[in-house]
Amino acid sequence: MSSLSLNKRTASHPSVFDDFFKPWKEWMNNLYDGRAFTALTIPAANVTEEKDSYKLSLAVPGMKKDDFKINVEGNVLTISAEKEEEKEEKNARYSRQEFNYSSFSRSFSIPETINKDKIEAHYEDGMLKLKLPKNEDAKKNGKSMQIAVK
Repeated sequence: MSSLSLNKRTASHPSVFDDFFKPWKEWMNNLYDGRAFTALTIPAANVTEEKDSYKLSLAVPGMKKDDFKINVEGNVLTISAEKEEEKEEKNARYSRQEFNYSSFSRSFSIPETINKDKIEAHYEDGMLKLKLPKNEDAKKNGKSMQIAVK
């Protein structure tokens, strides 16, 4: 049975470092209302296998569909996004300007059984959903059968 696997090359820090930096990250997040380290977050991914395809979902709220780049090179599917925001507020007594930049990149190893020409992506309500259809050989070979115990 083929399966998708996460490629850990794009993780920002191993878990050991997450624990080490946790006190400073919490302090900075409290100081800046949680906006300080949003650029370091990598969205969670769910992968499910169905009879005819794999479904890949990423939780990426606050983005637009034009922010995403999805590439397939060989057997590696890479999903990345960049978003830049600029807010300016002017009042008679003060002027304030804020900049926010966030990005991520996730890579997945995909099996040979994926029909790469028919991969579909949809973004709605903060969820990026990809459908990775299996080719005809994979569908035929994916039939389940019961084996008798002797």
